Formats: sequence, structure tokens, C-alpha cells
Amino acid sequence: MKLGVRVVAYPVSPYIEERNDGLYLAGTGVSLDSVVIRFQQGASPEKIVQSFPTLKLSQTYGVIAYYLENEKTINDYIAEGERELEQSAIPLSRTNPELFARLESARRQIGSKRS
Repeated sequence: MKLGVRVVAYPVSPYIEERNDGLYLAGTGVSLDSVVIRFQQGASPEKIVQSFPTLKLSQTYGVIAYYLENEKTINDYIAEGERELEQSAIPLSRTNPELFARLESARRQIGSKRS
């Protein structure tokens, strides 16, 4: 996984490679989760290729087949990555309290004008 210590053996595929503690489409900088999430949102393989010009259509179909054959494992992988991202994100209220206060003030002013 990306930041975690958990080790998972992912099924071997000519379309997927593990590097930098993540899963990527072989020979590209495109992460597996970015393609899978687009597919889950209803994007066709053709639309996915338009979003990621370094991908080939055949490669995209192969990755989708890999995902469908390993759906639970890949969904768990994506969920773990999302959890790690949430845990690593530092709230703006802590990193820049002054900016956070100004934004909150502006949000309240906008909200009061709508009422």
C-alpha cells in the first residue's frame, strides 16, 4: 500500500506493475486506482484513454478485466489508499489558521447574504 505497512500480494498481470508502494499500469505513470475509479464512475475504456493519452485501448481493457477478476482485492486497495490520504491530510485550520479564519468569515458572510 502507499503509506501503510500492510503487505498484500496482488495477482500478477502483464498490465499491472507494483512500484513506489503502489499499483500502476505497466510502462506508464498512470495509477491503477485512477483508471478503476473512472471506470466505476461509468467512463468507457475509450473515455479513459482520452483522459490518459499514454494508455492504449487494449491496455485499458486489460486493466479493467484485471480489476473485474480481482474486484474485492482492488476495491480494498483503493479504500486503503483513501484512508491513508485522509489520515495524512492536515486541516487548513491547523496549517494556516489565519487563512482558515478569513475563509470561514467569508463563507459566513456569503451564507448570511443568501438568507
